[in-house]
Amino acid sequence: MPENRKGQLLDVRQKILAANQAAAEQLRADWGESGTLTLNLIASPGAGKTTLLEASLARLRPLGYQAAVLVGDIATERDAERIRALGIRAHQILTGGSCHLDARLVQQALAKVAWLHPDILFIENVGNLICPTSYDLGEDFKVALLSVTEGDDKPFKYPAIFARAAVTLITKCDLLPHVDFDVETVLQRISTLNSSGRVLTCSARTGEGLQDWTQFLEQRLASKRKGSNSVEQGA
Repeated sequence: MPENRKGQLLDVRQKILAANQAAAEQLRADWGESGTLTLNLIASPGAGKTTLLEASLARLRPLGYQAAVLVGDIATERDAERIRALGIRAHQILTGGSCHLDARLVQQALAKVAWLHPDILFIENVGNLICPTSYDLGEDFKVALLSVTEGDDKPFKYPAIFARAAVTLITKCDLLPHVDFDVETVLQRISTLNSSGRVLTCSARTGEGLQDWTQFLEQRLASKRKGSNSVEQGA
């Protein structure tokens, strides 16, 4: 490829990322004002993102939390329909072929919905362990999902997401007796990549580990709102 062509490609990519970052910072400021805890869920297709959301939302509602979900997919509204069937606000973002969400797509989606500020906003990214990792959506933190059916080699094969995720959920743990998946190996590998990241094992089908997960969300929401109140009082 000619050198000037490489330079043009680099310039375009830098502009795209700069525009995304500006949108992400605006979203982060808006969610900071509203006290909304925002999560960016990243995983391979079939890791159980939507099933985990269904189980998590069912546990959060009786606790009094208002939640909403943005769902990213290349095509179909199937996942958003599953969430709406629970009586939870959900909006589908169709990327039309793109392998990830970006902050401007999130802004456009939020402009279309008449939501009051939820306590917790879940953003279910497009199924992919690579592309979504590079795009800041203004979230408070990223969540990586790794199902036991995928194999325990994924953290070192796709290190970026496991290095950046505040929490990794090992999903479908009810299937552990039936698959070749070494939990201890995964814990060691994630610790090598991200010493401050938490790892939780869970099963959306049996409910195992979901109490720890929802308590984690409650703690992060309380911490965010306490921090926001401190800033307001000190202003």
